[in-house]
Amino acid sequence: MTDTAALSPQPARTHLRAALVLGLPLVGSHLAQFALQITDTLMLGWYGVESLAGGVLGTTVFFTIFIFGTGFANAVMPMVATAAAAGAPDEVRRATRMGMWLSAGFAALMLPVMWWSGPLLRLLGQPDVAVGLAQDYLRIAGWGMAPALVVMVLKSHLAALERTQVVLWVTVAAVILNAAINWAFIFGNWGAPELGVRGAALASVVVQTATAAALAAYSGWLPALRRYALFARLWRPDAVALARVFRIGWPIGLALLAESGLFAATSILMGWIGTRELAAHGISIEITAMVFMIHLGLSNAATVMVGRARGRGDADGLRLGALVACALSAGVALATMVLYVAAPAALIGLFVAPDDPARPAIIAIGVPFILVAAVFQLADSAQVMAMGLLRGLQDTRVPMVIATIAYWVLGIPASWVLGFPLGLGGVGVWLGLVLGLSVAAVLLMTRFWRRAPRPA
Repeated sequence: MTDTAALSPQPARTHLRAALVLGLPLVGSHLAQFALQITDTLMLGWYGVESLAGGVLGTTVFFTIFIFGTGFANAVMPMVATAAAAGAPDEVRRATRMGMWLSAGFAALMLPVMWWSGPLLRLLGQPDVAVGLAQDYLRIAGWGMAPALVVMVLKSHLAALERTQVVLWVTVAAVILNAAINWAFIFGNWGAPELGVRGAALASVVVQTATAAALAAYSGWLPALRRYALFARLWRPDAVALARVFRIGWPIGLALLAESGLFAATSILMGWIGTRELAAHGISIEITAMVFMIHLGLSNAATVMVGRARGRGDADGLRLGALVACALSAGVALATMVLYVAAPAALIGLFVAPDDPARPAIIAIGVPFILVAAVFQLADSAQVMAMGLLRGLQDTRVPMVIATIAYWVLGIPASWVLGFPLGLGGVGVWLGLVLGLSVAAVLLMTRFWRRAPRPA
């Protein structure tokens, strides 16, 4: 029988504290995870504009594939949260293990795509120099896809069990290791060969593998977590659990692909304009994506809060916790808007070497992009928060359809029309992002509040 106290309404401050305790380490871990990519962009920018353009293109392809593959990891989070709250440790283990199986299988399927990415990028009209460097990057970075996705599954597992501190500190250590390996292999320091973009890719593979090993050791051998026996007979298939993770995860992956595909498509469109425009766009995307990691961490916390409330049958707590999480994310969005409007040139300038002759042009091109990004902050925060809340309800298929329509049917065509036929160039491409994100935010938020269980 469910404990009556667990079902009693909790004040907003209790949910605020829960959101912060869960969310802040997750925000930190997402920022640290993203700092891996930021480090690559910064160091490649210091190495040269052509290397930066190639690295931006390569990381865009890698991230697009990666984000699709994280659908299974994102399915694990609400499943584990609900099972743990319901007192079902066997279900915790089954969901996590099959999430790792599906993630590894996806990575194996995607490796050939990254290996032969050059011809595909040329078909998409990208500059030859950037294409060659992007393929060099992907042929090495592709081997890190499997450990990178396993990392995401283990992070979801630990977050759902409210073990977020270890996720943060392991990821911070990964950033430091990545910077050191980049310094050695991009520039040829400490006696290492000078590999440019290939050095950045090598660093990513090493770091993702080390991170996966660290999280696996913690998850498998920490005394408090041993009851889940996560790695016992890992090789044994579990068709029922695999089917459940797949059923919840593939729509999440496609929804994430639709969103990341919107941003990837803008990179493709920007490549049609020119190399400097692509570089400025890449920097602007990095800046906005870094702030997005804050919203993503809060969204993950919301997924866990909703999943646990659902497992307890606590409708009051579910709705109030969701409202608190939305308010937190909206506050971050408003603060970000102020920053973007106040200092766009300074933000862009951080990513280009002071003595680079292209620096003034890249800053001039990038500043309008940051100003447009300020416009879509509330929409971007709302759509990712709504996605997290709906995942907590294990509602994934209709959100996938909404995301596909908002981003691909509306957002990408709008970017092309505004950027090219209407002649607005890069700014027009970015305005298409505003439309896609705004439509998604309204529809997804509406769906959550209509589907969230109401008190009896």
